[in-house]
Amino acid sequence: MEKEKYLRNCVIIYFSNKYRLMMGALLFFLVGALSCSFKKNDLVYFGQQPPGLTPEIFAPGSISLADRSEFGSVFNAAANEFYFGIDRDGTSEIWWSRLESSGEWSAPLLLIGGQDYSCNDPFLSTDETKLYFISNRSAIGETPKQNYDIWYIQRGGSGWDTEMVALDTAINSPGNEYYMSFTANESIYFSSNWRADKKAMRDFNIYRSDYREGGYQKAQILPQEINSSSYEADVFISPDESYMIFCSIRENGLGEGDLYISFQDASGNWSDAENLGDKINTPGHELCPFISRDGKYFFFTSNRDIYWVDAKVIESFRN
Repeated sequence: MEKEKYLRNCVIIYFSNKYRLMMGALLFFLVGALSCSFKKNDLVYFGQQPPGLTPEIFAPGSISLADRSEFGSVFNAAANEFYFGIDRDGTSEIWWSRLESSGEWSAPLLLIGGQDYSCNDPFLSTDETKLYFISNRSAIGETPKQNYDIWYIQRGGSGWDTEMVALDTAINSPGNEYYMSFTANESIYFSSNWRADKKAMRDFNIYRSDYREGGYQKAQILPQEINSSSYEADVFISPDESYMIFCSIRENGLGEGDLYISFQDASGNWSDAENLGDKINTPGHELCPFISRDGKYFFFTSNRDIYWVDAKVIESFRN
């Protein structure tokens, strides 16, 4: 009996110790996983402290530099890839950086450009397999031409294939096409200064085209609630098409070019575009709006730098 009691106690002690070891290992794993998660979350958006309701320069010293101009910018959905345009000696290029497995952001590197022609206004497709941009590259050879079209490159298994592909005439025209963005179902919004019915160069207006059967349909100009007789360009469309933000140069503006917002109702009607006010707009030129895919941050270009602000600033304009 004593022997059985002894053996029973040994078994109890064994399994009790094993349970404690297992729970300790599980706790260690959970703490480690949470620490890695917090660390990863801290590193997205270049590890910058999130902004409040007052715009701040984004990543000064690494992205926004005092001795150059930065333009359009876009993050991927995971916020661990960043693409942006810069101007160098009058020629635009697209650069990029990504969060490496080492836990550090790579030094920004040239992705597209570095030639006689310019490339700017990068924007990822909804599925992030294509990077769209504008360029004044000629379709024949790598020489510049007088107008800008919308192009893209394709992501492959080993990274980006930098062979440039131009969109067809459903989007590109003999005039200029600027800055594009996409809805959740890949409809494209962009601006152009070519009016096919007039056969002449006009001020820029905003257009929309549906993606169906593997291609874009003929672009349609947006209504007068959006477009005026002045300049409208650099349009960001929310993925659900509930609102858009764009740049316009109007008589009642606050500067050289301001950002405006318009909301779409359930019937597909757009509200009259409203100036985003002096919290965003300055006496200078504001352009290239982008809302992060998580809906938290509003990026735009001002005074030759990229700024960001809490996207809650736009909610005060929503009726």
